Amino acid sequence: MSGNRRKALLVSAVLVGGAMLMTACQDSDAATETGAGQATSSATPAGDAGTPSGSSTAGSDQGTGKGSHATGKGTADGAGSGADTGNGEREPVEQSCGANDISWSTRSETQAGGYVLIIAKAKAGITCYLPAALPTVAFGSDGTEAGPAEQTVGQQIKLSGSTTAYAGVNPKTINGNGGKELDSIIVAVGDSDPNPVSLPVGTITVENPIVTNWHTAPTDAVPFS
Repeated sequence: MSGNRRKALLVSAVLVGGAMLMTACQDSDAATETGAGQATSSATPAGDAGTPSGSSTAGSDQGTGKGSHATGKGTADGAGSGADTGNGEREPVEQSCGANDISWSTRSETQAGGYVLIIAKAKAGITCYLPAALPTVAFGSDGTEAGPAEQTVGQQIKLSGSTTAYAGVNPKTINGNGGKELDSIIVAVGDSDPNPVSLPVGTITVENPIVTNWHTAPTDAVPFS
């Protein structure tokens, strides 16, 4: 494209833009005059002046109502959190322990023909509850699980700080030379625990194993068969 033609196109674009701008200004002026005339006309009758005032009041009421409704909803949501105690009040839901919330250790004991004592403490900064149920203890690649060593279910235990829970595992309750030799056990807090842990126990022979409930005293966690 030649320089003269490009220059001509630019000039044309400027002229068209200027014409459009003038048209827009004229339309704006006309709209302003019309609006001013309408405002003067509607402001004259007393009856008409009351209508905008009423509309403004209604808008104010609607805004206030919505604000109050939102506040009420927030209050209801806050009051609705927690577990219902049955007397119209609610209490915070406590956290159940998972295996990854706990610092684990084991110790070999000689009572009851020899057993493994499982020791559980909450990790630093964690407070959680061991359920009133057997710990899940499994052995070997086939996942043999320990059965109950007690006839009744124990108590829920709150783990926090230095509080310690104990469970005793008797890996072999059948006399004889049967069973399989293993050097670790798998422990979880219930069957649904997604993070079971493997605990070293030395070499043990496993056959028809049993485990106690959780206890706060190690002497209560002896797995008599």
